Amino acid sequence: MNAGRRDGTSDQARQYRQRGHDAALEFAKCLDLDEDYKNDRKAKKDVVDPSGDAHSVKSGEKKWQIFLYGRNRFERDDGFQALNGVGSLLIHCIDAFPPKYKDYEDNKDAAKERLRTPMRELKDRFQRKALLRAFLMKSIFNGGEVDYLTIKRDDGNFHVYKNIDIVATLADSFIVENSALKGKGTKPEQKVLFKYKDRNVGELEMRNDSAQHYGEVRFNMSIQPFVQLLDDDPLQIFSDIKKHVPKVISHGKATKTFYRW
Repeated sequence: MNAGRRDGTSDQARQYRQRGHDAALEFAKCLDLDEDYKNDRKAKKDVVDPSGDAHSVKSGEKKWQIFLYGRNRFERDDGFQALNGVGSLLIHCIDAFPPKYKDYEDNKDAAKERLRTPMRELKDRFQRKALLRAFLMKSIFNGGEVDYLTIKRDDGNFHVYKNIDIVATLADSFIVENSALKGKGTKPEQKVLFKYKDRNVGELEMRNDSAQHYGEVRFNMSIQPFVQLLDDDPLQIFSDIKKHVPKVISHGKATKTFYRW
């Protein structure tokens, strides 16, 4: 049973990665780059444009996985360790669970009860907008190493947004809460939720649904409410719009910094 679930999950992951590769390649071709365009996926740089600026390219219908990291990443990445204790709290979330997946399956309630404390502390930390901005910049743009979030939207165009505009809009608009009790046999405070207009935009959670990804922290964004937030533009920073080439449109500060070659 578990093996079948893992196989299905692996197929979905492969399809997710392939969609990402296809979108990045299409965007690169829009910029007249060759098929062997420069990128660095480990650093979230899906496409490096002719100016040397890096783009995180997103597409899809439901969710984007911003990161899926284990203990080593949070221990060794100075960017997470510098976030005023956030890196340590993410490690505490992992440490709430026993080292072996079988031990977790034998007593899930105990692990979930331990998880409540670091998840609650993370939610409290993220009430500070400056820290929330730093966390989002690290998570989405690898601490600013990536210059743009480029989204292939339903209109078929690639929409280019500057990293600082995205972070400012998200951090200013998010209401940060913990997940609530869902029903009998469940526990509250298993996630940190990033909400806009009562909709979950982002979810920070432990992924313990299979042995394959046991003991990893996942940060997802739901595409529809994320894009709705950008369209609402509550800070009025995306009013400037510029079309550079067919299928490539920039917004906000990106209209002045993108396509400089």
